Amino acid sequence: MSDLSPSGSAEPVPPASPGAPADPTRLTSPAAPGHAVDPTAPGSPTPTDRVRPVAPADPPVPAQPGPFAPPGSQVSPGAFAAPGQPGTGGQPWEPYPAGPPQGWAWPAGGAPMPGAAYPGYPLPGQPYGWHPGLDPQDPLVTPPHAGVGGWFSRCGGALRRGWRQLLPIMLLTQTVPATVIAVISLALAPTEQPVTGADGTPALPSGYFEHVFAFYGAVLLAALIFGPLQSAGWAAGTWVVARQAAGEPVGVGAALRYGLRRALGLWGWTIVTSLLITVGACFCLLPGLYAAFAFALFGPIYLFERQEPIGRAWRMFHQRFGMVLGRVALVMCALIAAAVVDGVLGLVNQLAFGVDPLAAPGTAVGAVALAVVGAVLATPAYLAQLVGLVATYAEQRAHEGPVNAARLAAELG
Repeated sequence: MSDLSPSGSAEPVPPASPGAPADPTRLTSPAAPGHAVDPTAPGSPTPTDRVRPVAPADPPVPAQPGPFAPPGSQVSPGAFAAPGQPGTGGQPWEPYPAGPPQGWAWPAGGAPMPGAAYPGYPLPGQPYGWHPGLDPQDPLVTPPHAGVGGWFSRCGGALRRGWRQLLPIMLLTQTVPATVIAVISLALAPTEQPVTGADGTPALPSGYFEHVFAFYGAVLLAALIFGPLQSAGWAAGTWVVARQAAGEPVGVGAALRYGLRRALGLWGWTIVTSLLITVGACFCLLPGLYAAFAFALFGPIYLFERQEPIGRAWRMFHQRFGMVLGRVALVMCALIAAAVVDGVLGLVNQLAFGVDPLAAPGTAVGAVALAVVGAVLATPAYLAQLVGLVATYAEQRAHEGPVNAARLAAELG
Protein backbone atom coordinates (compact mmCIF):
# COMPACT_ATOMS: atom_id res chain seq x y z
CA MET A 1 0.00 0.00 0.00
CA SER A 2 1.17 3.52 -0.66
CA ASP A 3 1.35 6.15 2.07
CA LEU A 4 0.60 8.92 -0.42
CA SER A 5 -2.86 10.45 -0.64
CA PRO A 6 -4.78 9.98 -3.87
CA SER A 7 -4.60 12.62 -6.51
CA GLY A 8 -6.99 15.49 -6.07
CA SER A 9 -7.53 17.47 -2.89
CA ALA A 10 -4.70 17.31 -0.41
CA GLU A 11 -6.90 18.34 2.54
CA PRO A 12 -7.27 15.79 5.35
CA VAL A 13 -10.61 13.96 5.64
CA PRO A 14 -12.43 14.52 8.96
CA PRO A 15 -13.10 11.47 11.05
CA ALA A 16 -16.44 9.73 10.71
CA SER A 17 -19.15 10.38 13.24
CA PRO A 18 -19.77 7.88 16.01
CA GLY A 19 -21.79 4.94 14.92
CA ALA A 20 -21.28 5.57 11.24
CA PRO A 21 -19.98 2.69 9.25
CA ALA A 22 -16.29 2.89 8.45
CA ASP A 23 -15.39 3.64 4.88
CA PRO A 24 -12.65 1.26 3.89
CA THR A 25 -11.58 3.56 1.03
CA ARG A 26 -11.09 6.60 3.25
CA LEU A 27 -7.64 7.44 4.56
CA THR A 28 -6.93 8.94 7.88
CA SER A 29 -4.39 11.70 8.21
CA PRO A 30 -1.32 10.86 10.27
CA ALA A 31 -0.82 12.45 13.58
CA ALA A 32 1.31 15.51 13.67
CA PRO A 33 4.91 14.85 14.52
CA GLY A 34 5.56 15.01 18.17
CA HIS A 35 1.85 14.53 19.25
CA ALA A 36 0.59 11.33 20.80
CA VAL A 37 -2.63 9.70 19.56
CA ASP A 38 -5.19 8.37 22.02
CA PRO A 39 -6.22 4.94 20.78
CA THR A 40 -9.45 5.09 22.84
CA ALA A 41 -10.70 8.37 21.38
CA PRO A 42 -13.57 8.19 18.93
CA GLY A 43 -12.37 8.05 15.36
CA SER A 44 -8.80 7.23 16.30
CA PRO A 45 -6.97 5.10 13.78
CA THR A 46 -6.93 1.40 14.13
CA PRO A 47 -3.69 -0.32 15.07
CA THR A 48 -3.12 -1.08 11.41
CA ASP A 49 -3.71 2.52 10.42
CA ARG A 50 -1.76 4.30 13.16
CA VAL A 51 1.48 6.03 12.21
CA ARG A 52 4.24 6.15 14.77
CA PRO A 53 5.62 9.53 15.61
CA VAL A 54 8.76 10.30 13.58
CA ALA A 55 11.60 12.12 15.26
CA PRO A 56 13.24 14.93 13.32
CA ALA A 57 15.98 13.59 11.06
CA ASP A 58 19.52 14.17 12.21
CA PRO A 59 21.37 16.58 10.00
CA PRO A 60 24.02 14.84 7.90
CA VAL A 61 27.65 15.64 8.54
CA PRO A 62 30.54 15.22 6.14
CA ALA A 63 32.59 12.04 6.39
CA GLN A 64 36.21 11.98 7.31
CA PRO A 65 38.40 12.31 4.20
CA GLY A 66 40.15 9.16 3.16
CA PRO A 67 41.20 7.12 0.17
CA PHE A 68 37.91 5.15 0.08
CA ALA A 69 35.44 7.92 1.07
CA PRO A 70 34.66 10.11 -1.98
CA PRO A 71 34.53 13.86 -1.38
CA GLY A 72 31.10 15.06 -0.25
CA SER A 73 29.94 11.74 1.22
CA GLN A 74 27.95 12.05 4.48
CA VAL A 75 27.40 10.02 7.61
CA SER A 76 24.98 10.41 10.45
CA PRO A 77 26.13 11.72 13.84
CA GLY A 78 27.38 8.98 16.13
CA ALA A 79 28.48 6.82 13.26
CA PHE A 80 32.12 5.80 13.36
CA ALA A 81 34.31 7.04 10.54
CA ALA A 82 37.97 6.31 11.08
CA PRO A 83 40.41 8.40 9.14
CA GLY A 84 40.79 7.02 5.68
CA GLN A 85 37.76 4.66 6.01
CA PRO A 86 34.26 4.92 4.52
CA GLY A 87 31.47 6.27 6.67
CA THR A 88 28.72 4.19 8.31
CA GLY A 89 25.39 4.92 9.77
CA GLY A 90 23.05 4.60 6.85
CA GLN A 91 25.52 5.37 4.11
CA PRO A 92 26.52 2.47 1.85
CA TRP A 93 30.06 1.20 2.08
CA GLU A 94 32.25 1.84 -0.89
CA PRO A 95 33.48 -1.38 -2.52
CA TYR A 96 36.95 -2.30 -1.36
CA PRO A 97 39.41 -1.85 -4.19
CA ALA A 98 40.69 -4.99 -5.85
CA GLY A 99 44.29 -3.73 -6.01
CA PRO A 100 46.51 -0.91 -4.74
CA PRO A 101 45.44 2.69 -5.34
CA GLN A 102 46.08 4.12 -8.76
CA GLY A 103 49.65 5.35 -9.24
CA TRP A 104 51.14 3.07 -6.57
CA ALA A 105 53.31 0.06 -7.33
CA TRP A 106 55.61 -2.31 -5.51
CA PRO A 107 59.29 -1.37 -5.77
CA ALA A 108 60.82 -2.83 -8.90
CA GLY A 109 63.06 -5.82 -8.30
CA GLY A 110 62.22 -5.92 -4.61
CA ALA A 111 64.56 -3.04 -3.78
CA PRO A 112 64.48 -1.82 -0.18
CA MET A 113 62.83 1.43 0.73
CA PRO A 114 65.11 4.48 0.65
CA GLY A 115 67.22 4.81 3.76
CA ALA A 116 66.71 1.20 4.86
CA ALA A 117 69.48 -1.37 4.85
CA TYR A 118 67.06 -4.27 4.40
CA PRO A 119 63.36 -4.68 3.69
CA GLY A 120 61.21 -4.81 6.79
CA TYR A 121 59.98 -8.38 6.42
CA PRO A 122 61.68 -11.41 4.91
CA LEU A 123 60.16 -13.33 2.06
CA PRO A 124 58.75 -16.79 2.82
CA GLY A 125 61.55 -19.29 3.28
CA GLN A 126 64.32 -16.68 3.38
CA PRO A 127 66.22 -15.34 6.39
CA TYR A 128 65.58 -11.96 7.89
CA GLY A 129 67.33 -9.10 6.13
CA TRP A 130 67.34 -10.83 2.76
CA HIS A 131 66.81 -8.69 -0.31
CA PRO A 132 64.15 -10.16 -2.61
CA GLY A 133 66.44 -9.80 -5.66
CA LEU A 134 69.42 -11.70 -4.23
CA ASP A 135 70.34 -15.20 -5.35
CA PRO A 136 71.66 -17.32 -2.45
CA GLN A 137 73.60 -19.44 -4.94
CA ASP A 138 75.26 -16.55 -6.77
CA PRO A 139 78.89 -17.56 -7.45
CA LEU A 140 80.32 -14.09 -6.72
CA VAL A 141 77.95 -12.12 -4.48
CA THR A 142 78.01 -13.27 -0.86
CA PRO A 143 74.52 -13.04 0.74
CA PRO A 144 74.26 -10.74 3.78
CA HIS A 145 73.63 -13.62 6.19
CA ALA A 146 76.35 -15.99 4.89
CA GLY A 147 79.22 -14.49 6.91
CA VAL A 148 82.90 -15.12 6.40
CA GLY A 149 82.24 -18.71 5.36
CA GLY A 150 80.23 -17.54 2.36
CA TRP A 151 82.96 -15.04 1.53
CA PHE A 152 85.64 -17.75 1.58
CA SER A 153 83.43 -19.94 -0.60
CA ARG A 154 83.10 -17.21 -3.25
CA CYS A 155 86.83 -16.51 -3.20
CA GLY A 156 87.65 -20.21 -3.61
CA GLY A 157 85.12 -20.58 -6.40
CA ALA A 158 86.60 -17.63 -8.29
CA LEU A 159 90.10 -19.14 -8.03
CA ARG A 160 88.91 -22.57 -9.19
CA ARG A 161 87.09 -21.11 -12.18
CA GLY A 162 89.72 -18.62 -13.32
CA TRP A 163 93.20 -19.68 -12.22
CA ARG A 164 94.14 -20.65 -15.80
CA GLN A 165 93.48 -17.08 -16.95
CA LEU A 166 94.39 -15.25 -13.75
CA LEU A 167 97.79 -16.90 -13.27
CA PRO A 168 99.36 -15.73 -16.57
CA ILE A 169 97.83 -12.27 -16.09
CA MET A 170 99.33 -11.95 -12.61
CA LEU A 171 102.71 -13.33 -13.74
CA LEU A 172 102.92 -10.82 -16.59
CA THR A 173 101.58 -7.74 -14.85
CA GLN A 174 102.67 -8.25 -11.23
CA THR A 175 105.47 -10.80 -11.00
CA VAL A 176 107.59 -9.38 -13.82
CA PRO A 177 107.55 -5.81 -12.39
CA ALA A 178 108.30 -7.18 -8.92
CA THR A 179 111.28 -9.12 -10.32
CA VAL A 180 112.68 -6.05 -12.09
CA ILE A 181 112.34 -3.93 -8.95
CA ALA A 182 114.00 -6.68 -6.90
CA VAL A 183 116.98 -6.76 -9.29
CA ILE A 184 117.23 -2.95 -9.17
CA SER A 185 117.28 -3.19 -5.40
CA LEU A 186 120.14 -5.69 -5.55
CA ALA A 187 122.12 -3.39 -7.84
CA LEU A 188 121.52 -0.05 -6.12
CA ALA A 189 120.98 -0.91 -2.46
CA PRO A 190 123.47 0.98 -0.26
CA THR A 191 126.23 -1.33 0.87
CA GLU A 192 128.33 1.13 2.85
CA GLN A 193 128.64 0.41 6.54
CA PRO A 194 129.09 3.04 9.29
CA VAL A 195 132.72 3.86 9.99
CA THR A 196 134.55 5.18 13.02
CA GLY A 197 135.47 8.84 12.85
CA ALA A 198 138.65 10.53 14.01
CA ASP A 199 137.14 11.18 17.42
CA GLY A 200 136.06 7.56 17.81
CA THR A 201 132.34 8.15 17.16
CA PRO A 202 130.42 6.27 14.43
CA ALA A 203 130.08 8.19 11.18
CA LEU A 204 128.41 7.54 7.83
CA PRO A 205 130.71 6.91 4.90
CA SER A 206 131.18 9.52 2.20
CA GLY A 207 128.38 9.61 -0.39
CA TYR A 208 126.01 7.52 1.73
CA PHE A 209 122.98 9.81 1.31
CA GLU A 210 123.59 10.09 -2.43
CA HIS A 211 123.43 6.32 -2.71
CA VAL A 212 120.28 6.18 -0.58
CA PHE A 213 118.49 8.78 -2.67
CA ALA A 214 119.63 7.08 -5.89
CA PHE A 215 118.31 3.74 -4.63
CA TYR A 216 114.85 4.98 -3.60
CA GLY A 217 114.60 7.20 -6.65
CA ALA A 218 115.25 4.26 -8.98
CA VAL A 219 112.72 2.08 -7.17
CA LEU A 220 110.11 4.84 -7.28
CA LEU A 221 110.75 5.48 -10.97
CA ALA A 222 110.40 1.78 -11.74
CA ALA A 223 107.16 1.64 -9.78
CA LEU A 224 105.80 4.60 -11.75
CA ILE A 225 106.85 3.06 -15.05
CA PHE A 226 105.31 -0.29 -14.23
CA GLY A 227 102.24 1.29 -12.61
CA PRO A 228 100.07 1.30 -15.75
CA LEU A 229 101.01 -2.32 -16.47
CA GLN A 230 100.13 -3.38 -12.92
CA SER A 231 96.85 -1.45 -13.07
CA ALA A 232 96.02 -3.18 -16.36
CA GLY A 233 96.58 -6.51 -14.62
CA TRP A 234 94.22 -5.65 -11.74
CA ALA A 235 91.54 -4.52 -14.18
CA ALA A 236 91.98 -7.59 -16.38
CA GLY A 237 91.78 -9.93 -13.39
CA THR A 238 88.63 -8.23 -12.13
CA TRP A 239 87.08 -8.62 -15.59
CA VAL A 240 87.88 -12.35 -15.59
CA VAL A 241 86.44 -12.92 -12.11
CA ALA A 242 83.18 -11.08 -12.82
CA ARG A 243 82.54 -12.51 -16.27
CA GLN A 244 83.27 -16.09 -15.26
CA ALA A 245 80.90 -15.76 -12.32
CA ALA A 246 78.24 -14.57 -14.77
CA GLY A 247 78.86 -17.59 -17.02
CA GLU A 248 80.36 -15.58 -19.88
CA PRO A 249 83.40 -16.65 -21.93
CA VAL A 250 86.77 -15.11 -21.08
CA GLY A 251 90.24 -15.14 -22.54
CA VAL A 252 93.62 -13.79 -21.51
CA GLY A 253 93.88 -11.58 -24.60
CA ALA A 254 90.40 -10.09 -24.19
CA ALA A 255 91.03 -9.54 -20.48
CA LEU A 256 94.31 -7.70 -21.14
CA ARG A 257 92.65 -5.52 -23.80
CA TYR A 258 90.00 -4.54 -21.27
CA GLY A 259 92.69 -3.92 -18.65
CA LEU A 260 94.61 -1.59 -20.97
CA ARG A 261 91.47 0.49 -21.52
CA ARG A 262 91.08 1.00 -17.78
CA ALA A 263 94.77 1.13 -16.87
CA LEU A 264 95.42 4.89 -16.88
CA GLY A 265 92.36 5.76 -14.81
CA LEU A 266 93.05 3.06 -12.24
CA TRP A 267 96.74 4.03 -12.15
CA GLY A 268 95.86 7.67 -11.42
CA TRP A 269 93.63 6.72 -8.50
CA THR A 270 96.33 4.33 -7.26
CA ILE A 271 98.77 7.24 -7.08
CA VAL A 272 96.27 9.36 -5.14
CA THR A 273 95.56 6.53 -2.70
CA SER A 274 99.27 5.82 -2.22
CA LEU A 275 99.93 9.47 -1.42
CA LEU A 276 97.15 9.51 1.18
CA ILE A 277 98.51 6.36 2.81
CA THR A 278 102.04 7.77 2.77
CA VAL A 279 100.92 11.03 4.38
CA GLY A 280 99.15 9.06 7.10
CA ALA A 281 102.23 6.93 7.68
CA CYS A 282 104.41 10.06 7.99
CA PHE A 283 102.38 11.24 10.99
CA CYS A 284 102.40 7.83 12.58
CA LEU A 285 102.23 4.24 11.47
CA LEU A 286 98.67 3.78 12.73
CA PRO A 287 97.04 6.53 10.58
CA GLY A 288 98.78 5.14 7.51
CA LEU A 289 97.57 1.62 8.29
CA TYR A 290 94.05 2.93 8.91
CA ALA A 291 94.08 4.72 5.55
CA ALA A 292 95.25 1.53 3.83
CA PHE A 293 92.23 -0.34 5.22
CA ALA A 294 89.77 2.48 4.57
CA PHE A 295 90.77 2.92 0.91
CA ALA A 296 91.33 -0.76 0.12
CA LEU A 297 88.23 -1.06 -2.09
CA PHE A 298 88.98 1.96 -4.29
CA GLY A 299 90.07 -0.30 -7.22
CA PRO A 300 86.86 -2.37 -7.58
CA ILE A 301 84.78 0.75 -6.94
CA TYR A 302 86.49 2.57 -9.80
CA LEU A 303 86.19 -0.38 -12.18
CA PHE A 304 82.52 -1.13 -11.45
CA GLU A 305 81.20 2.37 -10.75
CA ARG A 306 83.85 4.67 -12.29
CA GLN A 307 83.16 7.60 -10.02
CA GLU A 308 84.35 8.89 -6.65
CA PRO A 309 86.38 5.80 -5.66
CA ILE A 310 88.12 7.43 -2.69
CA GLY A 311 85.03 8.84 -0.99
CA ARG A 312 82.94 5.78 -1.83
CA ALA A 313 85.57 3.44 -0.37
CA TRP A 314 85.73 5.55 2.79
CA ARG A 315 81.94 5.46 3.26
CA MET A 316 81.64 1.77 2.46
CA PHE A 317 84.38 0.99 5.01
CA HIS A 318 82.67 2.95 7.80
CA GLN A 319 79.09 1.87 7.03
CA ARG A 320 79.98 -1.76 7.79
CA PHE A 321 83.20 -1.22 9.67
CA GLY A 322 83.68 -4.62 11.27
CA MET A 323 82.77 -6.60 8.19
CA VAL A 324 84.98 -4.70 5.73
CA LEU A 325 87.82 -4.52 8.25
CA GLY A 326 87.71 -8.28 8.73
CA ARG A 327 87.67 -9.08 5.01
CA VAL A 328 90.47 -6.64 4.17
CA ALA A 329 92.49 -7.91 7.15
CA LEU A 330 92.34 -11.43 5.69
CA VAL A 331 93.63 -10.07 2.39
CA MET A 332 96.37 -8.19 4.24
CA CYS A 333 97.40 -11.42 5.94
CA ALA A 334 98.15 -12.96 2.55
CA LEU A 335 100.24 -9.92 1.58
CA ILE A 336 102.08 -9.96 4.90
CA ALA A 337 102.85 -13.65 4.43
CA ALA A 338 104.31 -12.88 0.99
CA ALA A 339 106.36 -10.03 2.46
CA VAL A 340 107.73 -12.34 5.16
CA VAL A 341 108.74 -14.91 2.55
CA ASP A 342 110.43 -12.19 0.48
CA GLY A 343 112.27 -10.93 3.56
CA VAL A 344 113.52 -14.40 4.43
CA LEU A 345 114.75 -14.95 0.87
CA GLY A 346 116.46 -11.54 0.94
CA LEU A 347 118.25 -12.51 4.13
CA VAL A 348 119.30 -15.82 2.60
CA ASN A 349 120.48 -13.96 -0.49
CA GLN A 350 122.62 -11.63 1.58
CA LEU A 351 124.10 -14.46 3.63
CA ALA A 352 124.83 -16.60 0.58
CA PHE A 353 126.08 -13.98 -1.89
CA GLY A 354 127.16 -11.07 0.29
CA VAL A 355 126.03 -7.47 0.55
CA ASP A 356 127.11 -6.74 -3.03
CA PRO A 357 126.10 -9.87 -4.97
CA LEU A 358 126.35 -8.26 -8.42
CA ALA A 359 130.07 -7.60 -8.02
CA ALA A 360 130.95 -11.03 -9.49
CA PRO A 361 129.18 -12.98 -12.25
CA GLY A 362 128.80 -16.15 -10.17
CA THR A 363 127.15 -14.46 -7.24
CA ALA A 364 125.11 -12.24 -9.54
CA VAL A 365 123.43 -15.22 -11.22
CA GLY A 366 122.58 -16.81 -7.90
CA ALA A 367 121.25 -13.56 -6.40
CA VAL A 368 119.09 -12.77 -9.43
CA ALA A 369 117.72 -16.33 -9.50
CA LEU A 370 116.80 -16.09 -5.83
CA ALA A 371 115.09 -12.73 -6.44
CA VAL A 372 113.05 -14.27 -9.26
CA VAL A 373 112.01 -17.15 -6.98
CA GLY A 374 110.88 -14.67 -4.33
CA ALA A 375 108.77 -12.74 -6.85
CA VAL A 376 107.16 -15.94 -8.15
CA LEU A 377 106.35 -17.12 -4.64
CA ALA A 378 104.53 -13.82 -4.07
CA THR A 379 102.17 -14.47 -7.03
CA PRO A 380 99.58 -16.39 -4.92
CA ALA A 381 99.36 -13.34 -2.67
CA TYR A 382 98.52 -11.21 -5.71
CA LEU A 383 95.77 -13.66 -6.65
CA ALA A 384 94.41 -13.60 -3.11
CA GLN A 385 94.45 -9.81 -3.10
CA LEU A 386 92.58 -9.58 -6.40
CA VAL A 387 89.90 -12.17 -5.64
CA GLY A 388 89.48 -11.13 -2.00
CA LEU A 389 88.90 -7.46 -2.75
CA VAL A 390 86.48 -8.17 -5.62
CA ALA A 391 84.47 -10.57 -3.44
CA THR A 392 84.47 -8.06 -0.58
CA TYR A 393 83.16 -5.32 -2.87
CA ALA A 394 80.43 -7.60 -4.24
CA GLU A 395 79.37 -8.50 -0.69
CA GLN A 396 79.06 -4.84 0.28
CA ARG A 397 76.95 -4.17 -2.81
CA ALA A 398 74.64 -6.97 -1.69
CA HIS A 399 74.09 -5.15 1.61
CA GLU A 400 73.04 -2.04 -0.30
CA GLY A 401 70.53 -3.65 -2.65
CA PRO A 402 69.81 -6.55 -5.01
CA VAL A 403 72.81 -7.37 -7.19
CA ASN A 404 74.23 -10.44 -8.89
CA ALA A 405 77.26 -11.51 -10.91
CA ALA A 406 75.59 -10.75 -14.24
CA ARG A 407 74.86 -7.18 -13.22
CA LEU A 408 78.42 -6.66 -11.94
CA ALA A 409 79.87 -8.06 -15.17
CA ALA A 410 77.67 -5.68 -17.19
CA GLU A 411 78.81 -2.72 -15.10
CA LEU A 412 82.44 -3.35 -16.05
CA GLY A 413 81.60 -2.46 -19.65
